[in-house]
Amino acid sequence: MARPIWSGAINFGLVTIPVELYSATEDHTISFRQFERGTSDRIRYKRINERTGKEVAFSDIVKGADLGGGEYVIIEPDELEAIAPGRSRTIDINSFVELDDIDPIFFQKTYWLAPAKEEYGKSYSLLLQAMEKTNRAGVASFVMRGKEYLTAVRAGDGMLVLNTLLFPEDIRDPAKELKSLPEISTARGKEIDMAVSLIESMTDEWRPEDFHDTYTEQVEKLIEDKREGREIVAETEPSEPTKVVDLFEALSRSVEGRKQRRDEPASSTDQDLDDLTKADLDKLARDLDVKGRSKMSREELTAAVAQARRKAGAA
Repeated sequence: MARPIWSGAINFGLVTIPVELYSATEDHTISFRQFERGTSDRIRYKRINERTGKEVAFSDIVKGADLGGGEYVIIEPDELEAIAPGRSRTIDINSFVELDDIDPIFFQKTYWLAPAKEEYGKSYSLLLQAMEKTNRAGVASFVMRGKEYLTAVRAGDGMLVLNTLLFPEDIRDPAKELKSLPEISTARGKEIDMAVSLIESMTDEWRPEDFHDTYTEQVEKLIEDKREGREIVAETEPSEPTKVVDLFEALSRSVEGRKQRRDEPASSTDQDLDDLTKADLDKLARDLDVKGRSKMSREELTAAVAQARRKAGAA
């Protein structure tokens, strides 16, 4: 069972609700150790005093703010805690905004908020239901681990969710960061109509369970293949950029291809594919050695698996 990473209270108006904060996400990326090539010797890092060359214990390390010119102000951990003792224990909702008004670029990380004790469940439920009804998010700030966070507290699936947000100064200006901003040219009527048709033909319901990390699966397969001494098979190269003169033709063929796949009568063995998730389809595609599967949509993956099945059956 997970432990809370922060505990405190939500304040809105004169209402205070003690809560606990839990991380809602985790990184499932495969981690690697570092070795010297040609050996089984691990590479390790140490905290070294650059003047003495001696290793320093973590408990003896403090923070230093760089003033420039080699001058630093040393800050102790308890000094950081002392400047905001109250703010590190409360999530203060300053205002409520329409959830849809927050640009996705501001969202950073997601956490769950749960009542600290059963006795606070009524006030917690009241806030949750009111936010569900209004589709609003509470804009709040709080301090965690020596850092201030701007957050959006919103209604999730049966519980309150806290999203940390980036501050405006954290968002880069594309005009300053890019060599040049994209020059938006006016699309020709028939091209935009065809592009809209393609988008409409590819429109589907949002089903997050259909998507999963295929790259991590490929890394796991690479590890297993190398362990077993099997041949490493490279995936297909990415597609070449579409030339401007071929744009309309590429759009037309895309739309026509999707129409044909929709109109093709499905065999009894193909019909069961519609009931599978994208993850299951991807596993079948991998077993059937379908190339380029990681770039396919669910519909394309279904068609590719069905075709590969028929080829395997004919063989």
